[in-house]
Amino acid sequence: MSPVLLRYHVAAVALSVALAGCAGSRPVSQPALTFGSAADATPGMSAVSATPPVPAAGDQVGIDDFAFAPATLTIRVGGTVTWTNHDEEPHTVAASDGSFHSPGMGTGASFSHTFTMPGTFGYLCSIHPMMHGTVVVTR
Repeated sequence: MSPVLLRYHVAAVALSVALAGCAGSRPVSQPALTFGSAADATPGMSAVSATPPVPAAGDQVGIDDFAFAPATLTIRVGGTVTWTNHDEEPHTVAASDGSFHSPGMGTGASFSHTFTMPGTFGYLCSIHPMMHGTVVVTR
């Protein structure tokens, strides 16, 4: 193979490899690295936790990694639940019985609903119906 042809061949292979790395539509989530402490980390690397984020507290539900957390929440009659979307994709909160439905929520958006009757209320994301949650309302 001539040197000029070889150069074009190498450039074409390099371009193909570079473009193949860009082919995905969104990044794949990788597990985080964990270290015993920040002192154990290699210089230039930070110690991170592989533990998923926990909702704030009380009557809060986080939307993380296409899941409601916690999946089941128990509150008293008159309590208000606030859902907050932490994903980069939009989500909704829609009651299975039709009693409430949020608008589409982008990253960082929240939706609240006050429960005035006791019962068990299933809900889902109407955009991603594989996402399910439950609010149990007691007296």
